[in-house]
Amino acid sequence: MELLSAIRRNLLLRPFRTVVIDDVRRWRGIDLMVVSWHIARAIEQSSRAERIGVLLPTSGAFPATAIAAWTLGRTLVPINFLLSRSDLEYVARDAGLDAVVTIGPMLDHIGGSIPGLAEIRLDRMKFKGIPPVRLGNPLQRDDVAVVLYTSGTSGRPKGVMLTGGNIGANVRQAAEWVDFGPSDRILGVLPQFHSFGLTVLTMLPLATGASAVYTARFVPRKLIELAKEHRPTALVAIPSMYNALRLLRDAGKDDLKSLRFAVSGGEPLPEAVYDGFRERFGIEINEGYGLTETAPVTNWCRPHEQRRKCVGRALPGIDQRIVGPDGKLLGPNEDGEVRMKGPNIMKGYLNLPDETAAVFDDAGYFKTGDMGRLDENGFLSITGRIKEMLIIGGENVFPREIEEVLNRHESVKDSAVIGMHDTMRGEVALAFVELKEGASFDEAALKSWCRDHIAGFKVPRDIRLLKELPRNPTGKIMRRKLSADTASQE
Repeated sequence: MELLSAIRRNLLLRPFRTVVIDDVRRWRGIDLMVVSWHIARAIEQSSRAERIGVLLPTSGAFPATAIAAWTLGRTLVPINFLLSRSDLEYVARDAGLDAVVTIGPMLDHIGGSIPGLAEIRLDRMKFKGIPPVRLGNPLQRDDVAVVLYTSGTSGRPKGVMLTGGNIGANVRQAAEWVDFGPSDRILGVLPQFHSFGLTVLTMLPLATGASAVYTARFVPRKLIELAKEHRPTALVAIPSMYNALRLLRDAGKDDLKSLRFAVSGGEPLPEAVYDGFRERFGIEINEGYGLTETAPVTNWCRPHEQRRKCVGRALPGIDQRIVGPDGKLLGPNEDGEVRMKGPNIMKGYLNLPDETAAVFDDAGYFKTGDMGRLDENGFLSITGRIKEMLIIGGENVFPREIEEVLNRHESVKDSAVIGMHDTMRGEVALAFVELKEGASFDEAALKSWCRDHIAGFKVPRDIRLLKELPRNPTGKIMRRKLSADTASQE
């Protein structure tokens, strides 16, 4: 696999150079390689499945695990530790996992072991010497390197299969687009189970000979201190993080003066955040666009091409078009669905051939489900979402999943969930419920019920009571009739 070869080459070219700094240690190139051999040996001893789970905080241990898995010809399945317990167990079953690379604190965070999985505990391993490893056939370009789980239309996570060629292509595209290379240092706190954190924060610096600084928890003051200490040239974050940084009282222009660019993705960038960050730090945030299915970066507003309310032009090798509801190709400045082709587009959804076929049109273009427009010069603006998906703190959330939980409560007859703007997280869930006859409304109890059954970031910010939910003549709930201005009817 070209990506693996590039990473190995850069790590061993200057083996004693520090390539990753995380909350625990500094990793030289040789450290990542040696630790990867130990992890590979442990995987050999504990797993027979073609896919290996990884449940780790953002750290140098993640790329070491990826190198180990790919060297053995295994597919990596990063596990989202924000998922509910039932979704975690579903992911393990759907991916066919028999083992997970992890540490004790992560298991504590998710409430203990995942049934059926052997645990390869890095916090219990001793990385001394070079272990004997019976290497398999390393993954090839067209083999699935990673399965990233993202929410499906039914609310259940679905596995996006990205090949080594997909990720490698996106790394090359991004590096060429902004001339990213060995002299760069990237700083970020994105989770590595997320496509943005996997490709941009982790694989991009490793494959280009650059270095990276990670921190596992987003603490605004700590991120500023890391920037002052390590002088990164790039910062990658989601809008809610930039918002928190710009609200720091004693932060200023000198703190981030080493940056060549600050990249935002994962959710729309509010105008107030863009303006406030520029005022506080003297830096314009460069907005990008992409999806898990596109590995993920497809568009990026470079500093010299900065345009507000625009995510930039397509990266090299990506062909984009705007298509109307009738499938007709639209012209400049016309709104329609964003579709694209390129070497970074996923292989498909794991175990879901029908859903895979449904997201590609007859010409082979991937249907993003997002509304947008291209101007005469190819600059893309995202104008809405065809999908019902909410984006909460960079995480995809589908209303139906929350509604299904609410509807299981003994007092709820039916429910509807929409998105509500939030300055910190981009969006939050807003729920409306219709109660069963004789039931009483208790918002606190309903929120507690949700916390017990879904991830915390999916719990509605507000739950409002309606005597009747708006429905069409066939009885289907009409979400578009609801908004943040719809008041409770008590």
